[in-house]
Amino acid sequence: MSAEPVWSVDPRTGKRREQVTTEAGAAEVDRAVRAAHATAGALADRDTRIALLRAAADALEADRDAIIAAADAETALGLPRLTGELGRTTGQLRAFADEVADGGYLGVIIDHADASLTPPRPDLRRYKIPLGVVAVYSASNFPLAFSVPGGDTASALAAGCPVVVKAHPDHPATSALTGAALRRAAAQVGLPEDVISVVHGFEAGIELIKHPLVSAAGFTGSVRGGRALFDAAAARPVPIPFHGELGSLNPVVVTRAAAAERAEEIGEGLAGSVTLGTGQFCVKPGLVLVPEGEEGDRLVATLGEKLAGSTPGVLLDTRMRDNFVAGVAARTGLAEVTTSAPAGAGEELTVVPGFLTVPAARLAEDEGAHELLLEECFGPLTVIARYTDGEEISRVLDRLPGNLTATVQLSAAEAAGESGDGAALVAGLTPLAGRVLVNGWPTGVAVSTAQHHGGPYPATTSTSTSVGATAIERWLRPVVYQSTPQALLPRELTDANPLGLPRRVNGKREG
Repeated sequence: MSAEPVWSVDPRTGKRREQVTTEAGAAEVDRAVRAAHATAGALADRDTRIALLRAAADALEADRDAIIAAADAETALGLPRLTGELGRTTGQLRAFADEVADGGYLGVIIDHADASLTPPRPDLRRYKIPLGVVAVYSASNFPLAFSVPGGDTASALAAGCPVVVKAHPDHPATSALTGAALRRAAAQVGLPEDVISVVHGFEAGIELIKHPLVSAAGFTGSVRGGRALFDAAAARPVPIPFHGELGSLNPVVVTRAAAAERAEEIGEGLAGSVTLGTGQFCVKPGLVLVPEGEEGDRLVATLGEKLAGSTPGVLLDTRMRDNFVAGVAARTGLAEVTTSAPAGAGEELTVVPGFLTVPAARLAEDEGAHELLLEECFGPLTVIARYTDGEEISRVLDRLPGNLTATVQLSAAEAAGESGDGAALVAGLTPLAGRVLVNGWPTGVAVSTAQHHGGPYPATTSTSTSVGATAIERWLRPVVYQSTPQALLPRELTDANPLGLPRRVNGKREG
């Protein structure tokens, strides 16, 4: 069977733009993985990896205009958004270069031999080593920051792992351009270009997760697709780590006191968060608990006004648009679900943002069709659950799956700890999510050392993060050398510490 062509498609019209490449089959994937595996030794040098990450950022910036134009043509996300995303992407690459230079991620621990202990302790030296070839599955909604040159790729290269990326079908031309820039950067610093490769097509994704030389995988996408790959990774003769970000409802709780104090402000902020990026952020607030009564009515009225005044947008592809329209219709048809700002299909290929309202008691008690309201609907839609008391809030939260984020909107007094309500709600939300926000909105994930972008299943399939410095830990494993002569130790573990690494020696931190 001949390879199928891979087309770049304009989501604004649904029409093909150009043929970018052809889909990769098992043979092409095998060649890419084996070529990547052969480069692992070249990536072992710390200074070379630092140079690669910085050169990759430079190469993306050099191709900025072409990359942003291609991404906009394939995603309709707009030049301002994509310009910011490219900056985030190059910032991630440079941040991981700094992380490698710091060396703390290696977790060097040395315990010298001590015969006086019971039992006697031999000389033990521990650090972390790269797993091997990493498979990266690109996201649809971030054609740069969570795709070919994104955080999974950057963190894996920083760890010393070659990468094979399965490009997302929504932006093949962008993937080709960014992949070429990264390969050019590798050559510039004296590395084989095959430290990073890009493959296209559904079959390529399946073959990649099955390949015996692939040692770990990172994924951002749907629950259905991610779970299938997760199960495949676990079913291999030698299972591998699968770090998947699958789906998130991102609940928000608005206290009665907060609504009384600033209902209009909260309603406006919620509208902005729901419509940002046409509702295509993984941290979009999809369920908001709002009090019954006049305070909540003012919030909901403001939300409706702001959504009514927003501009219809284009989703990433027509399939997502169809799923959004169908998802809105299915939710709207449920008992006791109403709307004063209906979402759904707009003119041509656009969608209209909106919200649905349901009594919180229905979500707290129903075990049937209303479960659908507790699932993510990808696009500019949120569900407002009107509660009467704190007991209803607790019962709804108890039914929620894991999330990337959970948010509470508090009054000034509650935020200052002048009542126990704020602390109780923060404590109640903490088991549900990897990031808990107070008086903010979850859209917008800062790239920083302390960031955690993950959460209990189905938000993610592991306890790790895909954003921030600690994302590098996904691609490493610890190893201990016992009673090993200095001449045989890795440089990172010798007494001389030639790399100047931070470490803990005999229980005391150095550096």
